[in-house]
Amino acid sequence: MAEEPKVPEVWIGSRRYATKKARQQAVQAVLGRYSLGQVVDQEDDDLLLRDLLDMHPDAADKVGPGVDHFRIIPTPRGHHKGPEAVLVDGAKVAFSYMKCLDAPTHRQRMLAAMRTEIQPQVNTYYESRKASHTLVSDESGQPLAPADVHVSYFRGPRFHDIAMELVQAAGGFDSIELTAETARGLALFTDRTLAERWHAHHQEHAVLGLLSAKENLRRPHV
Repeated sequence: MAEEPKVPEVWIGSRRYATKKARQQAVQAVLGRYSLGQVVDQEDDDLLLRDLLDMHPDAADKVGPGVDHFRIIPTPRGHHKGPEAVLVDGAKVAFSYMKCLDAPTHRQRMLAAMRTEIQPQVNTYYESRKASHTLVSDESGQPLAPADVHVSYFRGPRFHDIAMELVQAAGGFDSIELTAETARGLALFTDRTLAERWHAHHQEHAVLGLLSAKENLRRPHV
């Protein structure tokens, strides 16, 4: 019996879609629920737009100090609705949701791989806090339920800035090769010596902390 062809999985954050069209329709459904100028006030819609913006090729610049909320605005030609991020410093940043849905650039694939490479460090930090009975927000001091815990870089340099230091030292994004990606889009460094350098660099410079999901919403995720 012939094997069924594998269909690549399509995602926005942790949301899985059967096709690229279904993913696009999910974004359009969010935009369609609001009038022009209206704030996106439904939590699920807000979370989807945050994950969507993280997929933008210029996400680090777009997100800046962090997103406070989203508004719906007319697209440049005025014929359709589009999202606008209102940042915590009051700046307003419009972005194309279609650009977010484009195939990831090598730069984006690299940054995603770098997160995958250091995920064990993040997991170890969480487990150490859990074992020491200190699952509390490092911002508010409030106790956190395990399902509400987010490990954040809010107390030190952004993940993006730590990653860029290693990338620049290695000769730039084009100098680093990745393994083939899984259907979920995960890849690793082919050069395991460089991977170890990255692990050590992240371990030295990352200042991790815990936040609640709600507190973490306002923080940049890139």
